Amino acid sequence: MADRDTLPLPLEVRTRLAELELELSEGDITQKGYEKKRSKLIGAFLPQAPGKGMDPSVPHERRTPVTPGSSSRYHRRRSSGSRDERYRSDVHTEAVQAALAKQKERGKMAVPMPSKRRSLVVQSSMDAYTPPGEEHIGLQDTSSGSEGEGSMQGEGTPTSSQSSINMENWISRAIHGSTTSSTTSSSSTQSGGSGAASRLADVMGQTHLGKSENHSAPPDVTSYTTDSIQVERPQGSTTTSRSTPKYGNAELMETGDGVPVGGRVSAKIQQLVNTLKRPKRPPLREFFVDDFEELLEVQQPDPNQPKAEGAQMLAMRGEQLGVVTNWPLSLEAALQRWGTISPKAPCLTTMDTNGKPLYILTYGKLWTRSIKVAYNILHKLGSKQEPMLRPGDRVALVFPNNDPAAFMVAFYGCLLAEVVPVPIEVPLTRKDAGSQQIGFLLGSCGVTVALTSDACHKGLPKSPTGEIPQFKGWPKLLWFVSESKHISKPPRDWFPHIKDANNETAYIEYKTCKDGSVLGVTVMRIALLTHCQALTQSCGYTEAETIVNVLDFKKDVGLWHGILTSVMNMMHVISIPYSLMKVNPLSWIQKVCQYKAKVACVKSRDMHWALVAHRDQRDINLSSLRMLVVADGANPWSVSSCDAFLNVFQSKGLKPEVICPCASSPEALTVAIRRPTDDSNQPPGRGVLSMQGLSHGVIRVDSEEKLSVLTLQDVGTVMPGALMCVVKPDGVPQLCKTDEIGELCVGSIATGTSYYGLSGMTKNTFEVFPMNSVGALISEYPFTRTGLLGFVGPGGLCFIAGKMDGLMVVGGRRHNADDIVATALAVEPMKFVYRGRIAVFSISVLHDERIVVVAEQRPDSTEEDSFQWMSRVLQAIDGIHQVGVYCLALVPSNTLPKTPLGGIHLSESKQLFLEGSLHPCNVLMCPHTCVTNLPKPRQKQPEIGPASVMVGNLVSGKRIAQASGRDLGQMEDNDQARKFLFLSEVLQWRAQTTPDHVLYTLLNCRGTIASSLTCVQLHKRAEKIATMLAERGHLQDGEHIALVYPPGIDLIAAFYGCLYAGCVPITVRPPHPQNIATTLPTVKMIVEVSRSACMMTTAGICKLLRSKEASAAVDVRSWPPVLDTDDLPRKKPPLLYKPSNPDTLAYLDFSVSTTGMLAGVKMSHTATSAFCRSIKLQCELYPSREVAICLDPYCGLGFVLWCLCSVYSGHQSILIPPSELEVNPALWLLAVSQYKVRDTFCSYSVMELCTKGLGLQTESLKSRGLDLSRVRTCVVVAEERPRIALTQSFSKLFKDLGLHPRAVSTSFGCRVNLAVCLQPHRLGKLADQGTSGPDPTTVYVDMRALRHDRVRLVERGSPHSLPLMESGKILPGVRIIIANPETKGPLGDSHLGEIWVCSGHNASGYFTVYGDEALQSDHFTSRLSFGDTQTIWARTGYLGFLRRTELTDASGERHDALYVVGALDEAMELRGMRYHPIDIETSVIRTHKSITECAVFTWTNLLVVVVELDGSEQEALDLVPLVTNVVLEEHYLIVGVVVVVDIGVIPINSRGEKQRMHLRDGFLADQLDPIYVAYNM
Repeated sequence: MADRDTLPLPLEVRTRLAELELELSEGDITQKGYEKKRSKLIGAFLPQAPGKGMDPSVPHERRTPVTPGSSSRYHRRRSSGSRDERYRSDVHTEAVQAALAKQKERGKMAVPMPSKRRSLVVQSSMDAYTPPGEEHIGLQDTSSGSEGEGSMQGEGTPTSSQSSINMENWISRAIHGSTTSSTTSSSSTQSGGSGAASRLADVMGQTHLGKSENHSAPPDVTSYTTDSIQVERPQGSTTTSRSTPKYGNAELMETGDGVPVGGRVSAKIQQLVNTLKRPKRPPLREFFVDDFEELLEVQQPDPNQPKAEGAQMLAMRGEQLGVVTNWPLSLEAALQRWGTISPKAPCLTTMDTNGKPLYILTYGKLWTRSIKVAYNILHKLGSKQEPMLRPGDRVALVFPNNDPAAFMVAFYGCLLAEVVPVPIEVPLTRKDAGSQQIGFLLGSCGVTVALTSDACHKGLPKSPTGEIPQFKGWPKLLWFVSESKHISKPPRDWFPHIKDANNETAYIEYKTCKDGSVLGVTVMRIALLTHCQALTQSCGYTEAETIVNVLDFKKDVGLWHGILTSVMNMMHVISIPYSLMKVNPLSWIQKVCQYKAKVACVKSRDMHWALVAHRDQRDINLSSLRMLVVADGANPWSVSSCDAFLNVFQSKGLKPEVICPCASSPEALTVAIRRPTDDSNQPPGRGVLSMQGLSHGVIRVDSEEKLSVLTLQDVGTVMPGALMCVVKPDGVPQLCKTDEIGELCVGSIATGTSYYGLSGMTKNTFEVFPMNSVGALISEYPFTRTGLLGFVGPGGLCFIAGKMDGLMVVGGRRHNADDIVATALAVEPMKFVYRGRIAVFSISVLHDERIVVVAEQRPDSTEEDSFQWMSRVLQAIDGIHQVGVYCLALVPSNTLPKTPLGGIHLSESKQLFLEGSLHPCNVLMCPHTCVTNLPKPRQKQPEIGPASVMVGNLVSGKRIAQASGRDLGQMEDNDQARKFLFLSEVLQWRAQTTPDHVLYTLLNCRGTIASSLTCVQLHKRAEKIATMLAERGHLQDGEHIALVYPPGIDLIAAFYGCLYAGCVPITVRPPHPQNIATTLPTVKMIVEVSRSACMMTTAGICKLLRSKEASAAVDVRSWPPVLDTDDLPRKKPPLLYKPSNPDTLAYLDFSVSTTGMLAGVKMSHTATSAFCRSIKLQCELYPSREVAICLDPYCGLGFVLWCLCSVYSGHQSILIPPSELEVNPALWLLAVSQYKVRDTFCSYSVMELCTKGLGLQTESLKSRGLDLSRVRTCVVVAEERPRIALTQSFSKLFKDLGLHPRAVSTSFGCRVNLAVCLQPHRLGKLADQGTSGPDPTTVYVDMRALRHDRVRLVERGSPHSLPLMESGKILPGVRIIIANPETKGPLGDSHLGEIWVCSGHNASGYFTVYGDEALQSDHFTSRLSFGDTQTIWARTGYLGFLRRTELTDASGERHDALYVVGALDEAMELRGMRYHPIDIETSVIRTHKSITECAVFTWTNLLVVVVELDGSEQEALDLVPLVTNVVLEEHYLIVGVVVVVDIGVIPINSRGEKQRMHLRDGFLADQLDPIYVAYNM
């Protein structure tokens, strides 16, 4: 630590301190324990002992910033943290602590923790959870802060007293280190809301600041408003919400926003809203171009950002490569020399897992065996005439990491045979991470033979026949065991041809790119030799030195030093396998002592492991080492490992100047290496650089901003015989300035020459010609890009700041993945996540890169721990790098894909993340803080005056958007029913004239006739029911009667019975016997709201209404009298009621809208007759016709078709109750086929049931004789935008069964007019007769324009296109106009507006208990504000547009197509634009195969997305990032909350429409039992 540097402490105290710090960093002792022991140790040497924790704000005061090359004291820093390649220095730890402390000062912020279902919680001890009873909520800050404040530096495990504090304190403690209580409840893994938490929602909901008439958009919390949130309801049908109790949750109290009080969820969301209101990032700039193209914010360069100011750099030249006279002319010649002169000299010693020498390979054996391998490769594979391998062919080398001897023999065998070895990893399973990509490399290199060892060959997976299977993506290989005992001896006279090193390829080293693809770097023989010479010179290698190698000998530094350069100099290599290091991390140090090795090649990881384990060793002596090569010294985070290692082992004889970091890359081989010097006075170079500067690509020695610094060590100077320069990382290779970070390029013989087989990429990497600022080349020879980012400091020292592969450019600033990993590792003693198992990568979302951090969580960490750690990591990264993390995910231990040597396979991890198969156990998304390039919220423009719109439209040649069906008055037809004003009269007339004509046939689930009614039977039943009403019910004319029947014949008879008795019927869906609790309240509500004087039903339902379950759900004593029609009186009524005025009520139609509103409309006798006539004309219904109806008969068009049309038109209706399809999905289609029906009607839910339930059965249905070729119209009855995907898949699926593709069409109705459009197609011969309508047309509109209430037609398949299908042909007698819902002015053709309708069968008004007149007149009797101001229109509440098509109808008129876009009530106003939930839901359902259904709604301007998961609960968290990404990409919206629930949770009504408002109420009242709820920050 900083204060240690200024104290002259004795060596043993320093050593003990270092051990203490190690214990702390490993989590072996607590922070308190550490501080106690530490102050004891240094107490004697301190002027006064420090207090409890050091003040985190002054850790750097006593340290002078070290500039590259300045010779200040060599700092020793304690090590902590590790990862295969990354180590944090404690500068960084302190910086992180300070950053977190700074966040704390900034103000307290509570982050809502995600809710999980119990089964999902990876939990070892349950006591971390607060029991449900103990939820207490403090509304003011009563805490003393004593517990958290001092121990800020190492707040690791919770004390027992903390664990009972509610969970939000936890989080706030995690973030601020003090206990601020916040208004929320405990850990949210229990269900059941907490009452007190709802106060917040209450307050929230009542921030009504006065009702204004216009409905301005609620404020956008994402655009940093600070004023209180004003919640206003749009004027319109939604105001009925106040008046009629909500369906299902009638008993819930409501706050001003219609948000139920009482719900932990609402408190959490409130917390989220409050968090998001804090100004986090600079607000978006004010601009808005009112065009369709919503412009994404482009990051403008900050005028204050640091710019490079230095002079242009000069290329650095390494020292001369001094050719020593006895250097061999090729590596094979060296092998020949040593193999014959000193055959007994040891070349390689291998170790077993106990650290005992397993085998010593001498130079003699290496030479003879290599010859043997060379001979066998060339002569024993294939036939004499056709050898399999010729010189120059590529051969795979597949050897395990514990067998370097066999690898070495095979490698030199290949060199002698002049074939090209391609060393690769051993494929362990058929689906190893990245193994497929290696297969592609082998394929592209044309590899047909793989050399391997005996043990490895035995270990490869085999098929039952003993064959080695072909691995995924691999070419077909011949596996050849190259060990000596398996191959034949060469003849005496055979000898390999040893040439001087030339330009032929010597070997190919594989390299994995950022995207996971694998490339092969070719190295020529001359480059190989030159590289060995350069290494020999710069490392000062001499003959017979001993070198300990811990690195992978197949590639990189391990191959260059341990296999190649060692042979050139006849050195002795002690090879330590990875498996031994895992068992005994000290093994390499022990071998250095045992063999008195002069050189060791290690990675920072090995140094760190040795530190962790060294306490047990006393007799270590490292004085023999003259050079310790740190292979990943180029990694910025290796510096702390080097320091800590020296700190501990200096007392064991390790000299400071021995540590030699080097930088290397597959393309440029060794780029730079620090030379071992004898002069221990000259300290190595250090650079303490500003992270802020680095992110802009400039070098600033850090001065004022102490927090975010990166300490770099030099990696020595340029290699002998090489030139080095630094060029700009992108664009033309132009030289950088001296204070600019760029990509290092090397010009030397000793580099790779190409990516095998990829000439384009080769040109960009291996044939680079750097230029100076005036564009002149600096050298005629090409340079090679190293892939390393850095600069050349004073004295020619190279510094590496990162890798091109790890570069993430976010908002125009460059961040290095390694740096972010290091910051994450410096947060907290790592109790919750594994040190070396963190992956950082970027994904591209909405035209910028977004940072994702994935870590492996320890199995014993609790939810709170992990969440606390996550929130601190976010803040640390924000504080130090000034960049937001888009997504932070924790996965269970050992689940990230590994590379063969145990590191993390980054590209594979990224791939899993993107395809949603990473299965995290914790996810925190922060799109609100990261995404700053959204289009600016749209401001509504002031409306243009009416007159100018008229003129504007006329000038641009636009017609006013209006259309109408055929005129009823002019249609001459032999419609006998026309002369009757009332349906009851029509029935009596039919009973007299055609008594035995069958009107209705009801089918049961087996497809047989359950019952049927002729005209006279219906008439007689109706008479008896009328008698019963008069006698038992004592009802007056015009009384309301609720008909509670299952779909069937009884319902029809009861309806006409009511008409005969002069009463007003209301059809009500009966309660579901299995689900009385939720369905009965709806029945009760309709009965009460409709003021029914009595109820009629069947005996069975009578019983159900009086059952125990029923009395639990509602108050059964308050039911009106219930009449059971199963037992009817015998006698005829004295006289049938004859209504006098056709404008009186015929029936009431009650329906629950998708927004959860119960709305009843009044249908007069006139309207009812007009309606039936309109349908009869449109569908050409006559007594001779048969129509199959599979609809619910309770409201809308479904009721009219089921009960009324047959009586009016006389056709036979085949009735199929949709509920029967649940038992037998094929029932409807089989009936249509069996009765040879030409016209059929169904709902979307029926269509979906058929599509899903019969998808795989079309063949068996065909064999049962199902034939749909006679169907000419199949109409889906709906009150929504046509579901084009469903109708298309239905048509496609049943095409094989004869269904004509044009037969399927849709209808459209709403509350004010139960059927506006109905499209019957006429197919085949019928097309030229009478009322043929054209095909329904599909158009593609731009979804972005739609959000601005505009229609812009685009080509199919263009980006952001949305297919819309015409809603059907407008019914006769119906007129439609499109009006602006705000100004009520008419709109032009192809403009989006509200659909207004004028027709004889409009309903005559809402029927409500509260008589809300204003609403009534607005919806049913609206007039246009200009233009035709006389006509009275009804407002449908749906947005849509009309478009005149090229098609003509029978009368030769151009056909006007009506396109319904969606309900105004359902539409969501977000960021000033109008979104239709269905569009967002469609995007979400597409993102992952496990999402079966989705519903979205808003809560105080947060978008909440609920998805149903069809899969294991482990997949739940995969969906959160995918859902967030797709909504951002396609809709420019940030998702606030993602809720993952079980299948069937999203409520759907009988029409198959989602009840989003119910879902919203259920969510806020905590009734969904979600699997997971994620609150996006």
